[in-house]
Amino acid sequence: MLNKLEKEGVFSRYAIGGAMGATFYTEPVLTFDLAVFVLLPQRSSGLVSLTSIYEALRARGYGEEKETVMIEAVPVQFLPAYNALIEEAVAQAREIDYEGVPARIARAEHLVAICLQTGRAKDRARVAILREQARLDSNFLAAVLKRHQLEEKWKLWTE
Repeated sequence: MLNKLEKEGVFSRYAIGGAMGATFYTEPVLTFDLAVFVLLPQRSSGLVSLTSIYEALRARGYGEEKETVMIEAVPVQFLPAYNALIEEAVAQAREIDYEGVPARIARAEHLVAICLQTGRAKDRARVAILREQARLDSNFLAAVLKRHQLEEKWKLWTE
């Protein structure tokens, strides 16, 4: 469904992130929803709206449930790319084949940086899991952390 919405121009690009995105690099963890970062078309008002996504999904019979849309019994939360780090994560997401369907997953290094930026207790735990289980490219991660001014937080969380 994400690929169809992208092809129709509802959003220009997506990347799966959050806990579900991390499971492509680590052992699965319990998560409530599928977080999908999206690049939305620019609006003249400057306001960000998910209306086009919700309308396109409603037309296909998918309904909202709290802050998610139920797609094939999976709660999906659409998150507009709200800063430069998220935009970069979407732009540089890995293309994968998931059970015969192409999908885009945020790189593990970007997931680490997003966790650092967000800073919640569960993000600290996710960073620990990604450091332990994912094959992080240390040079790529260092460059991401530098670009987004997260080097000090990385030191605090990892020393």
